[in-house]
Amino acid sequence: MISVVVPVYGCKTCLKELSSRLASVFTKIPADYEIIFVNDASPDGAWIKICELHESNPNVKGIDLARNFGQHHAITAGLDYAKGDWVVVMDCDLQDRPEEIPKLYEKALEGYEVVFGRRVRRNDSWPKKTSSKLFYRLYDYITGQSSDHTVANFSISSRKVVEGYKSMREQNRFFPMFIQWMGYPSTSIEIEHNERKEGKSSYNLKKLLTLATDGIISQSNKPLRLSIQFGFLIASASLLYGLYLFFRYFFLAEPVQGWTSVMVSIYFLGGLLFCNLGILGLYIGKVFNETKARPLYLIRDTTDKQRDEHA
Repeated sequence: MISVVVPVYGCKTCLKELSSRLASVFTKIPADYEIIFVNDASPDGAWIKICELHESNPNVKGIDLARNFGQHHAITAGLDYAKGDWVVVMDCDLQDRPEEIPKLYEKALEGYEVVFGRRVRRNDSWPKKTSSKLFYRLYDYITGQSSDHTVANFSISSRKVVEGYKSMREQNRFFPMFIQWMGYPSTSIEIEHNERKEGKSSYNLKKLLTLATDGIISQSNKPLRLSIQFGFLIASASLLYGLYLFFRYFFLAEPVQGWTSVMVSIYFLGGLLFCNLGILGLYIGKVFNETKARPLYLIRDTTDKQRDEHA
């Protein structure tokens, strides 16, 4: 069996075409299939459409989350419910083409546990592509990993990988990075990437910055080390400057005019301290969120009325 997990937000009118194209694709693959739409509190009434699709095709299943938990939490809900030996994760806006799934599956059968789709020619806006490149460069620098900005969620994973992903219950979730961290044999293949058919991405600048911050903090403590190193650098520079002033005053008999420089130094060091405290506070806040051990998501309803046992 192959399961297809699709987080749904803001693309109600795409779901019928997506479901139809997925069903058509699986007539060409010798495997049973299920399509799991995870409604992440989509504001356009997507849950009603998902229920209608389930009535017309029992292979279509739906999970209705109690509120908007975010794309990667919705993916987690779908993976928790997926029964397939292989699981495909894709977006709902038809930018990920269902017709590319056979290519991913065939590549996986060569001996890979994970195969990602690589969007070499992305049909996204220039700001989105640029911000994606900048994020992955910063992420790779801080985490010491090597990422590909053309790779997103569209992928196929083996049951072994899915079970490994399900075992990680951190609140900060980033699907591609979790898969990469596990280290199973993986690869990527070039796929076609369509233009978005409906609406616009829900990832505005604020959400992108939040996602970037969460992704970096959840994967690395390097920002803490960098803040320590920068603190030592400032302290060393201050010591050298103090020695320079000491030499001028005692050996060259030059008076030190210091009111302006002292005030500038105080404000600079004060800002630096607040910055370091802010970085430390981010990590403490994330630790606080983890210690509360709240569920990753809550389910309002499902098409088959199963209760969630994994959240």
